Amino acid sequence: MTGMTGTGTPLRVGLVGYGLAGSVFHAPLIATTEGLALDTVVTTHPERQAQARSEFGDGLRFAATPDELLARADELDLIVIASPNKTHVPIATAALKAGLPVVVDKPLAGTAADARELADLADERGLLLSVFQNRRWDNDFLTLRKLFAEGELGDVWRFESRFERWRPQPKGGWRESGDPAEIGGLLYDLGSHLVDQALVLFGPAASVYAESDIRRPGALTDDDTLIAITHESGVRSHLYVSATTAQLGPRFRVLGSQAGYVKYGLDPQEADLRDGKRPGATPGWGVEPEALWGRVGSGESPLTGGGRPEPTVPGAYPAYYAAVAAALRDGGPNPVTAHEAAAALDVLEAARRSAHEGVVVSL
Repeated sequence: MTGMTGTGTPLRVGLVGYGLAGSVFHAPLIATTEGLALDTVVTTHPERQAQARSEFGDGLRFAATPDELLARADELDLIVIASPNKTHVPIATAALKAGLPVVVDKPLAGTAADARELADLADERGLLLSVFQNRRWDNDFLTLRKLFAEGELGDVWRFESRFERWRPQPKGGWRESGDPAEIGGLLYDLGSHLVDQALVLFGPAASVYAESDIRRPGALTDDDTLIAITHESGVRSHLYVSATTAQLGPRFRVLGSQAGYVKYGLDPQEADLRDGKRPGATPGWGVEPEALWGRVGSGESPLTGGGRPEPTVPGAYPAYYAAVAAALRDGGPNPVTAHEAAAALDVLEAARRSAHEGVVVSL
């Protein structure tokens, strides 16, 4: 597989995009992963170039365009695409055709059909195509998987998951554009995370119902959406993504036949990355204070003391790129496949249709 180098020689990574995703998530995680080296960043912004060079050294190279980067594909071992959503498919296609393994930020594509076409191309070329679903390594998600493995909740009946914010004024930019080509809106942004988590936990979706609204004055795309999934396993997932939530609900509320788990607050890793903290250099990476632990119990609200505190498993975003490096060097498993991303896009497309037509969509 392209991407292999001699033992002990870091895999050289080209990063396309140095906005929020590139600068906060990908570049720091790549640079702190053993076996990977951030080689080239595609950005033309002088301020972003200066920011990247100050953190990653004067040896960091820059390219003005993805084409310029791919023109020297033989000098690289992996391409990471952290540019706007509408560019994901064309850049990933070009990178795979240039013989390079690819990591793409979510959502992989605007449609499940495009995602599967990319997956087929990667399979034909024998190249890694992985999707950056970092929320699989959130502390609360890892804690929930531990509780399931231990049988603490019994049979899970209902899963509530929320990414809610209070942003009454639109910020603008492509993520809030009403142009369908931009693949903006919360359904595809935060919804990509919540749907992926639900499918990992409970398996394929049998049907989808959604309600999607544009609430804020001047907003051009969905900013308040509910996605209800009935899984083939019988579990019902209710997923909420919103920028208009004046009182935030629990991040997770999971109800089972024996007990429930309720967890408030967000994993601290994103905030730490934004603040310049780094895995390996910051003691206690991903560890959450005991005061923020969720609670497991039955019959009473956790807010009135019901249940017992459940220690939160430390978050582990570095595990994603460690797995990518192992896949390229040793043939280890792809941490998030394009086929998994396509299944999530099936749900997101069904949700968009459901919200528009007011129907339940069977998959």
